[in-house]
Amino acid sequence: MVDLVKYTHSLALQAREASRQLVIATGEQKSRWLQLAADGIRRCSAEIIAANAQDLKAAPGYGLNTAAIDRLRLNESRLDAIAAALDDVIALPEPIGEVIDSNVRPNGLLVTRVRVPLGVVFFIYESRPNVTVDAAALCVKSGNAVILRGGKEALHSNLAFYQVLKNALIDAKLPEHAVQLVETTDREAVSHFLKLSQYIDVTIPRGGKSLIERVTAEASMPVIKHFDGVCHVYVDSSADLEQATAILINGKCQRPGVCNATETVLIHADVANSFLSHAVPLLKEKKVELRCCERSHDLVPGSLQATEADFRTEYLDLILSVKIVDSLDEAIGHITEFGSGHTDAIVTRDLASAERFTTRVDSAAVIVNASTRFNDGGEFGLGAEIGISTDKFHARGPCGLKELTSYKYVVHGQGQIRR
Repeated sequence: MVDLVKYTHSLALQAREASRQLVIATGEQKSRWLQLAADGIRRCSAEIIAANAQDLKAAPGYGLNTAAIDRLRLNESRLDAIAAALDDVIALPEPIGEVIDSNVRPNGLLVTRVRVPLGVVFFIYESRPNVTVDAAALCVKSGNAVILRGGKEALHSNLAFYQVLKNALIDAKLPEHAVQLVETTDREAVSHFLKLSQYIDVTIPRGGKSLIERVTAEASMPVIKHFDGVCHVYVDSSADLEQATAILINGKCQRPGVCNATETVLIHADVANSFLSHAVPLLKEKKVELRCCERSHDLVPGSLQATEADFRTEYLDLILSVKIVDSLDEAIGHITEFGSGHTDAIVTRDLASAERFTTRVDSAAVIVNASTRFNDGGEFGLGAEIGISTDKFHARGPCGLKELTSYKYVVHGQGQIRR
């Protein structure tokens, strides 16, 4: 039986030492590691897929639904995409050492603000093994050591990726413990890590609501939260209905099990009948279950009656809540009441409506005439992401390289003393 106190303390201490070594690592070394890792994933694809098959076989026993199993699944094309994401991170500018701003004071002091790593990141996530690679890449490129704690559902896949990442660290002559994977599935290990603020600088949980709430309650260090994605599309009275339908279908159906998938559509009453008659057959073709408010229920035969709880639910499945509203302000009010501050979109041809929506909806990403699925680090040009924060401090929205850094002031003088 694993002694969790010793085990977690050992990993955290090793991560702290690795973070001190990473501070002096060059951008060239980090890029070489990323390239070696990408090459390793391509070279070891058969072994990774075989490990993933063990996780897929066990998945029904963990109660994973179809969408969750899809998130877990790896194949050649997904491995190619994971390796390509590492190539994208290589191409990103080196963040560490960047001078954010500077000024010369009247007394001659040169005051500069310089980007630095956070230090040690404890990252907790669930059943998406590609996140193992994304998180490691971003943390190391931004000069941080990372302790990865994936879900038990993806343990074999994560171990296979970790071996590739570890071998690449050794070959690139970077600290071996810059990336570590928690290999025990004991949930109590998380509690022990959350007490180690003397070694761990920030915790980032990425998963279900219960996980986020537990981490927030127990953590002794700052937490960057990746909370629910109750994402909305509002179809305005002036919307191009074909465009709105395409945006909704993409937001709901392209990958329903991800946090930026659309969970609720709000429809202005003036276009509700026309929009639903156009969109519902296509949604049903995609096997989307519709849970409708009283007004929309009457317009959609065979739909279910929505409850208040439905409008607060992140389904992560082919289920969509539907509500008819009488105004833009009512739509904004609904999002304020039921949304999670993640991603909300408006489809409109009216500039004033778009501006009112983007000003008043307080979410990490507010989108005009495009799918909610675009709230993503890669799509926003950040490279891979470690998560999408619904916090306002220290980071908000997709967390890429710069969101994994802090800064310090570096001051140069010529003997000045304060009087």
